[in-house]
Amino acid sequence: MSLNHIRPWRNIYRRESRQIMVGNVPVGGGAPITVQTMTNTLTTDVAATIAQVEAAAEAGADIVRISVPDEASSAALKEIVPECSVPIVADIHFHYKRGIEAAEAGAACLRINPGNIGDETRVREVIKAARDNNCSMRIGVNAGSLEKHLLEKYGEPTPDAMVESGLDHIKILQDNDFHDFKISCKASDVFMAAAAYQQLAEATDAPIHLGITEAGGLTSGTIKSAIGLGNLLWMGIGDTIRVSLSADPVEEVIGRYEILKSLGVRHRGGNIISSPSCARQGFDVIKTVEVLEDRLAHIKTPMSLSIIGCVVNGPGEALMTDVGWTGGGSGRGMVYLGGAKSHAMDNDKMVAHIVEQVEKKAAELEASEQTAAAE
Repeated sequence: MSLNHIRPWRNIYRRESRQIMVGNVPVGGGAPITVQTMTNTLTTDVAATIAQVEAAAEAGADIVRISVPDEASSAALKEIVPECSVPIVADIHFHYKRGIEAAEAGAACLRINPGNIGDETRVREVIKAARDNNCSMRIGVNAGSLEKHLLEKYGEPTPDAMVESGLDHIKILQDNDFHDFKISCKASDVFMAAAAYQQLAEATDAPIHLGITEAGGLTSGTIKSAIGLGNLLWMGIGDTIRVSLSADPVEEVIGRYEILKSLGVRHRGGNIISSPSCARQGFDVIKTVEVLEDRLAHIKTPMSLSIIGCVVNGPGEALMTDVGWTGGGSGRGMVYLGGAKSHAMDNDKMVAHIVEQVEKKAAELEASEQTAAAE
């Protein structure tokens, strides 16, 4: 049995929401928090877009969004959707007809922005297309594109303005007897986004899509997202998430899983606990962790590893992980397996041995899960 379990004092009690389907993926209603990203290829480049969707899916994305800015893109969607292993969300702005075309092309969900999709008549046409094609929807409110009348009312983008925009659009969908929707209230300001999401969570039972929009580059954007999304997830808010980065979509997926793993709400692959480098280290911790992250990228089974440079914290951390290595003296370290001291080994054999132990443990856990599922 893996030591990577949730202790009672770490439980997060998630907000109750109703469930919708995005293709074959459930969102809300107690389903696992889904991970999303968005392609940055030209949608009309069908081969490149499919390749990027599949790379994101391999990294762990459950749902991928694709921009549909013009008629050529919605036509390309007809070729893209059948070749993708995960549900596709069509990102629709300004041109409501693109939403109709995307639904007909096989998109599993339509993302529409209340601030730029047009009047209620146009929204009704998009709703009809979604219903006719078994397509869910996401109301995507963004602080940077609020409706003119709300900006005049509030003077500037505010959490209240964002939530009012979202609730107004929810009413349109519900008045048209359409309930297969989720909603987001994104802002690049962490405080504004967090406040809007907290209000939204109290005002509707719809599944909530979390995101800090235009978060920034790989490092700064990941940190900003971790602060904003992490706090909301800790409060139990959020059914599906995207970390919006100026980076490769695969990096977005990796960042999201790290946030979810740190909160214990979803696990995928190895969770490496490693020490900062200092003069006590018995081996090069920084280089070792860097190599291990690369060598273990193929592991999808939830695993916990401790890579600690010395005996100050090493033994204690190793007791709580599946596989552990604690640096010692004379070029050797101690291997821990299943939280127990196992054997000593030379540092120059460390990486290969850890990879071997992790792969062995992952195979055991997978076999155990398969047996349990069969029973």
